[in-house]
Amino acid sequence: MVKLPIYMDNHATTPLDPRVLDAMMPFFKDQFGNAASRNHKFGWEAEQAVEAARKQIAGLIGADPREIVITSGATESDNLALKGVAGMYREKGDHIITAVTEHKAILDTCKHLEKEGVRVTFLPVASNGLIDLDDLKKAITDKTILISIMHANNEVGVLQDIREIGRIARERGVLFHTDATQSIGKVPFNVNELNVDIASMSAHKMYGPKGVGALYVRRRNPRVLLTPIIDGGGHERGMRSGTLNVPGIVGFGKAAEIAAQELPQESARTFALRERLRTTMERELDELYINGDMQNRLPGNLNMSFAFVEGESLLMGINDIAVSSGSACTSASLEPSYVLKALGVGEDLAHTSIRFGIGRFNTEEEVDYVANRVIETVRRLRELSPLYEMFKEGIDLKTVHWATEN
Repeated sequence: MVKLPIYMDNHATTPLDPRVLDAMMPFFKDQFGNAASRNHKFGWEAEQAVEAARKQIAGLIGADPREIVITSGATESDNLALKGVAGMYREKGDHIITAVTEHKAILDTCKHLEKEGVRVTFLPVASNGLIDLDDLKKAITDKTILISIMHANNEVGVLQDIREIGRIARERGVLFHTDATQSIGKVPFNVNELNVDIASMSAHKMYGPKGVGALYVRRRNPRVLLTPIIDGGGHERGMRSGTLNVPGIVGFGKAAEIAAQELPQESARTFALRERLRTTMERELDELYINGDMQNRLPGNLNMSFAFVEGESLLMGINDIAVSSGSACTSASLEPSYVLKALGVGEDLAHTSIRFGIGRFNTEEEVDYVANRVIETVRRLRELSPLYEMFKEGIDLKTVHWATEN
């Protein structure tokens, strides 16, 4: 028996793993110390717990624990990475390269930096969502101080070739930052193998708590220095002041440890569920379009456009299933997704797109229920669509001249 409602929006956030909650509980009640209190047992216990979690987070990405700076989440990490580099390397250069499909935390930070005189190149993407590496090479100048390209896109799940991007950056003596929020814990990620200098991540995308994240900042070859964006107290080696959220950090550590142990099996399982969902819908419905590259993609991501169906109507028709029509951070807007527009998806199709995010706790029964509900709802909505009827009759809708009222 499938329990409703079904949660299939795991790119927006993930449910807390019960094992993570168990690890966090003592730090809400008995072990409540401030990790910066160095002269009693409560503070020592808190500090020990934070350092153990730092090790677990570092272990997941092949880093040294001293390279992990704790933040309030990936948005803060992105801000610290970009503003921190722009401030610290101002004398070396004033040019940053990023892509048009980045998360708003990167795009809006770049717009802020532009007002302060930083020059930003926004690289386009191909219809599969990938940047052209030749475009990247051409964009680098002797004033380029940072390349920031996300690993996995939060809407279409496309994985950029960050190993090669990092290699190009290193060859040219440019720092490389990646917003790896959606990929860490879901696909293998090693900062040394991927030539990454700075990486943003967040606990709540990997079955940990909300409100805690981290920024990986390389210490050697090259040593990366950042200007802090929050001052006061000099916590986190001066890069991020503020009393540490000990229960959250402990939860992040536990979530990272679980991800490191279970990643291969979990990724194979979510991929199989994703393919089950895709093939069932493709077998039963025509005029379906997958957005983004299918080879280089997160295992649990499926972003699909259902032609001749309005996305909001489809969402209302399957209101016992949590999915999204675009990124959670921008879903208050009825504008078609800027990511899909950048891929060249037409406005009509972009409005019909749904993002399915399959995660750790989804089951085959849930996938089958979702597929059947979507198929049934799409068929019902298309029955009401005169455009779909005309299309089925072989009328080329692009050549139709619609009468307009005066």
